[in-house]
Amino acid sequence: MTDDATDPTEVEAVEAFERLGLTSYEAKVFIALHRLGSGTARDVSRVVDVPRSQVYSVAERLAERGLLEIQQSSPIRYRPVPIEEARATIEERFERERERAFEYVDAVRTDPTGEEEREDIWTVRGTDRVTDRVVDLCSQAEERIVFGTRLPELVTDAIERTLERQAAAGRTVVAVSRDQAVRERVSALEGVVVESSPAHREGDDRSGRILLVDDDAVLLSVVDDDGSETAIWSAGSLFASVLIQLIEANQQVRES
Repeated sequence: MTDDATDPTEVEAVEAFERLGLTSYEAKVFIALHRLGSGTARDVSRVVDVPRSQVYSVAERLAERGLLEIQQSSPIRYRPVPIEEARATIEERFERERERAFEYVDAVRTDPTGEEEREDIWTVRGTDRVTDRVVDLCSQAEERIVFGTRLPELVTDAIERTLERQAAAGRTVVAVSRDQAVRERVSALEGVVVESSPAHREGDDRSGRILLVDDDAVLLSVVDDDGSETAIWSAGSLFASVLIQLIEANQQVRES
């Protein structure tokens, strides 16, 4: 039995049904009939704020949706279908509508692969989403990966698995950090080369992650004071290749 404090209120339930495609009246009548077990339009209007004159048309729509049954008596009575049957009916409708929507989007979308040159620079907000983008870009590497961070918590299990898998596939994988905890963590990954980054610069307390993939993709992130992470990334663009060259040239100057 669930704790009452965690149970949804009727208002929240109605709002949830609305998000699933029912109108407010349909949701209220559906809930009322489950509360009653069965009943007439008069019975329904007594327990829910739906005018009796509206109950008839609302019930007809619910019957068309397969959510209640109508008894042709005088007066007409309504009975909801069992909960599991209603759940399956709504889920089936939701899946059908979702497929219909995305089939259309897929049919009309423009494929960017035919473009001669892409100049896309994207912004990603949130640590989990940045991690997903790092993993995705690393997975596309064909030759080498350079990954760096000063924060151990930004070296996630998903990133570790991806780096190790790409190293096993023959890619050159380099992990860069000035933080000892980060270096110890990535040094345990098979095939990953660990390097120290340049000495800490004063005021460099917001850097998050850096990722270079082949000469084709780059990601840079910063961490705000509240711990939130924001990254910019680009792949297959002139911006990405030029930025990678600048980063590597700067590194060579520091080392010389």
